[in-house]
Formats: sequence, C-alpha cells, structure tokens
Amino acid sequence: MSVWFITGCSTGLGRALATAVLERGWRAAVTARDPRQVADLVAEYGDQAVALPLDVTDKAQIAEAVKQADSAFGRIDVLVNNAGYGYLAAVEEGQDDEVRALFDTNVFGLIDVTKAVLPGMRARGSGHVVNVSSLGGLAAFGATGYYHATKFAVEGISESLAAEVAPLGIKVTIVEPAAFRTNWSGPSMRESPVRIDDYAETAGVRRTSTLATYGHQLGDPERAAEAIIAAVQAGEPPLRLLLGQAAYDIACARLDALRTGFEAWRDVTLSTDYQRN
Repeated sequence: MSVWFITGCSTGLGRALATAVLERGWRAAVTARDPRQVADLVAEYGDQAVALPLDVTDKAQIAEAVKQADSAFGRIDVLVNNAGYGYLAAVEEGQDDEVRALFDTNVFGLIDVTKAVLPGMRARGSGHVVNVSSLGGLAAFGATGYYHATKFAVEGISESLAAEVAPLGIKVTIVEPAAFRTNWSGPSMRESPVRIDDYAETAGVRRTSTLATYGHQLGDPERAAEAIIAAVQAGEPPLRLLLGQAAYDIACARLDALRTGFEAWRDVTLSTDYQRN
C-alpha cells in the first residue's frame, strides 16, 4: 500500500489524483493552503487520508506537513509537486512582485517540498518524485512567458534531480499537460494590469484566448490522474509524460522545429570549435 504526498489538492488535477489514489485503497497526505477544502476526502476515506495545510512558499509549513505525513503513515513513497498557477502578461508588462511570487510557488516551492521529502526516500532507498510541469515547459507562447520560464525551470531541475537520485533507487517523472479542465485559465489565473498597446495583437490577443478556454479545455483531470498513476506503477516510468493530444502534437512539432533550426545553422555551429591540425 503506497503512500502519496500531493500538493495543491483543493481543485483540478491535484484533487482528481488524490481521489484516484484513495479510491485504490492507498494512503495520501492531501494538502492545500486551506485544508478545509480537502476535509471531505478525509471524511470519506477515513484514516487513508490526512488533510494538511500547506502553502509551498512557507518552509516551516512544508517541514511540518512532511513531519505530519511521516507521523501518520510512516513514510512517503510518491511525492507529487502539483501546486502552481499561471500569470498573463507580455514580458514587458510583467510586474516584479507578481513574477517573483510566481517563481516562489512554481519553482522554489517545488524545490523546497522536494528537499524536505528526499531525506526519507534516500534513507529507504526508494521513492518517486512527480513534478507537474506543462506543455509550456517545452514550448512557449506570447502572454505566458513568465509562466513558461517557471516550467522550463521545473524541467531543468527535474532532469538534474533524475540523474542524481537514480543510483539511490528514486525515480523522477515530469508531467507535461496541455490544457485541462481545471482552474488554471480561470479563478487561479493571475494577470498583469499593465497593458501596452504595441502588444495588443500578440500578447493581448493570447490573453483573451487563454481566458476564453476556461471550462472548455479538452483535457480530463480524472483521466490525467489515471495516466500519472500508470506511470508511477510502471517498471520503467518515463522521465517525461505528455498529457493530451495537443501536448503530443505541439511537443512533436517543437522537436521538428528545433531540428530544422539546428540544421539550418549547422555549418556555423561547427565552425566555432578550435580547428584541429
């Protein structure tokens, strides 16, 4: 019976995953900034679940949540870093305090939770860290540059982590969803109040189109939860798990575009090495 620790369980993918885990009879520490939002899971699943307050930007709260999960279940087998949100702004429109807050949650919060859980996994010689990135960690678009920057950072830290912990019996999977029917493009989305007219036809248009997807996204959080569980249970879990048709199509197109660009400038690229005699 595995033990999961999942951040950001109040809505969306985090809640769907917590429910799917508990439905299997496994145990889970379900966390949210307001634990009242996940109290019903404890009421329904009893001692399989523990609801914990967790703001991932608060290191003391992280330490306490991990301590309580260990106390309740004796270990954490699977950590899912799911907490995060989006931010709409052209790069020039971004506000410093909002951008730093975004990084504090999406990047540094993920790192701090991981660092709190890893000692137990290392001691046991087993565990799985699942970092929820985004298709936006592989490809970037206008109006979400700062969000992409956080997810590109998650991709990089996760790849390095995977290389470091593999010999210790710990696995890492990066989850890369396309648009799923969560609050990402709705209530949880933050937006810069700054609007620069010169970006109206680029970032401005995409701000509008992104917000318009709310409630109509193709991705199903419950199906995404099943896919994540399948990856965790696999004998050889993937380093990267794309979720959704759009994620697959856009990621493949991104790979093709990268190769085309590399090949177009291949001669210049190779010309920069020291010449051998």
